[in-house]
Amino acid sequence: MVHFDNHSYTLYKVASTIYILSQNNLRPQHQGNQKDTRTRINAAIKAPELRIITDTGENLGILSLADAIKAAEERKLDLIEISPKANPPIAKIMDYGKYRYETGRKAREVKAKSHITETKSVQVKIGTGDHDQQLKAKKTAEWLAEGHRVKVDLFLWGRYKYMEAEFLKERLERFLKIIPADYKIADPMKKSPKGWTTTLERVAASKNKKPVILPADAKPKAEKKAGATEQKTKKKSLDDLLEVGLI
Repeated sequence: MVHFDNHSYTLYKVASTIYILSQNNLRPQHQGNQKDTRTRINAAIKAPELRIITDTGENLGILSLADAIKAAEERKLDLIEISPKANPPIAKIMDYGKYRYETGRKAREVKAKSHITETKSVQVKIGTGDHDQQLKAKKTAEWLAEGHRVKVDLFLWGRYKYMEAEFLKERLERFLKIIPADYKIADPMKKSPKGWTTTLERVAASKNKKPVILPADAKPKAEKKAGATEQKTKKKSLDDLLEVGLI
């Protein structure tokens, strides 16, 4: 860390203030009733009195601008106006470089946490194969997990447009049943210019739930197990009949 004597430190503070003011002057000038959002420090502060807080959180009370700048210089730090609209304005004694770093980090954290919700769209057809439907269902689940709304369209063409409404609804419901996520119907099924449509939304319970697609052979395995149990039962029945001498 570089150490200054009092005279050199005063010159350093004046030079840094002039530099910051010159950088502010390079910014586009505010016109009309637009608000000036630039942060004022040290001699650039205009308020005659300020409520002062130190970098350790200590409240020094209300001081004149001259006394506040003096208190900052004694600590070899900057006087930064952090709340100009307060009465009186609030200023903090801390290093200006550290202040810019902290405010920038907080802004990045807020931006990272903010999430833009979109309405995604997925289209299925009556002739869509099972594999393609599972891929579309998995993608729908991923969108729901991210917090997006998903519009599901059953696209109809040619003679399919004139089929019974109940049959078409059943085809759309068949796709909704294989979506591996919890959801609610935001917009009920209805006719659209291209077929039938509905909109889904994630429910709160699935906020942290990751979509999972069961293996394609999961159901056949279950059926195979049931078949094996049935065969075992039949064999046992035959053994019972042999014991009693009926066969």
